[in-house]
Amino acid sequence: MSATPFADLNALARHFRTELEPPPPQVAKKFILLYAYNGTGKTRLCTAFKDIGKRAGQADTLYFNAFTEDLFSWQNDLAGDSERYLILHPSSSFFAGLDELEMDTRIRPLLQRYADFDFRLDTVPIKDDQGKVVREERIVRFSREVMNGATTTTVDNIKVSRGEENIFVWCFFLAIVQLAMDDDGTGPYNWVKNIYIDDPISSLDEHNAIVLANHLVQLFRETPNRIKTIISTHHILFFNVLSNEIKNLLNTRDFPQYCLSRDRSSSGYKLYRQRTDTPFFHHVSSLVELYAAAQSDKIYTHHFNTLRSVLEKTAVFHGYGHFSACIKKDPKDAEGILHQRFIDLLSHGKYSLYEPTEMGDETRDYFRTILYGFIKDYPFNPLLFATHPATAALPVTASSATTAKPAAGAAKKVPSSTPAKVP
Repeated sequence: MSATPFADLNALARHFRTELEPPPPQVAKKFILLYAYNGTGKTRLCTAFKDIGKRAGQADTLYFNAFTEDLFSWQNDLAGDSERYLILHPSSSFFAGLDELEMDTRIRPLLQRYADFDFRLDTVPIKDDQGKVVREERIVRFSREVMNGATTTTVDNIKVSRGEENIFVWCFFLAIVQLAMDDDGTGPYNWVKNIYIDDPISSLDEHNAIVLANHLVQLFRETPNRIKTIISTHHILFFNVLSNEIKNLLNTRDFPQYCLSRDRSSSGYKLYRQRTDTPFFHHVSSLVELYAAAQSDKIYTHHFNTLRSVLEKTAVFHGYGHFSACIKKDPKDAEGILHQRFIDLLSHGKYSLYEPTEMGDETRDYFRTILYGFIKDYPFNPLLFATHPATAALPVTASSATTAKPAAGAAKKVPSSTPAKVP
């Protein structure tokens, strides 16, 4: 899988803009789908893409990312504990259609797909020190129906959970997407030429990942339009469902699908084009990156996060209940238990930060032992590691090559002629 290098995220953002609006006679792309781990720079890439349009003179990108959620903030009424509502940022073009469009009737059908609470768009007066009303603030009030014996009671001014708030913001965004798609050039969202969606709702379970992906593509299917779309995610199932749905929508298997990774040796980025239908393929490039890190001695604590992700995807492929099955010979394997403990510890808490924190010598040794042992037991195509042959050969012994289990995404079993040297 060849990679295209980029010096920084601005360069990659410009590349994506060229793909969506290329010079003639090249054909413009309608969708770009991007997979990347958390901490790679997806949100910053979205911001860079959006900012290029603003520098050109006028905003042209409607985006959803972590900053979108910042357009909503809570008034918790700590004194009275009764007037709780969500405040809408007053100056954002995100809310341009509130004055002339019935947004609540557009949001509600979308929200009912995912949640059991209701809402009401409202305003509250903002007064100066003398008590004079200087402006009105736009807010959202939430309510929920609860059973009270045999009757149903509506509880107003509730504070919804963080997850429910995220769902509401997402549905608000989808309603605006619909307006932008329906715009005939005279409406409040006629400036939208691109839609950029970055990880719409974090921590999706498998069911909701499928529902959300299907719903999103259904929206594009129902409203063919001029607008171009980029979707980025760290959620592998969400990516795969979107991939299949967009292929069916476009009636083609050839649209830009990428995996983005950090090139820590140059502080740049690598963009991998996916041209197959193989699910879970992205962990193969991650494994190559881990192997390169182990060979170069530039091993950081965040590599344990990536290693755990690779182990988990391989476990799913084989039907194992836990990733530890990929590193333990049997339930009482003392060394395997120790290795599992290292992965559990170093892929959580303070060790999961994405700042490049180097490991100590002993921890680096454990990392190599776990990684090389995994590659030996679950052999991938040795050509994947051919760019790092000088330091050591592929860590697979001749004796294990014929008995090892095939790994998820492995191209073929490693032949018995593979060099037996183990780093």
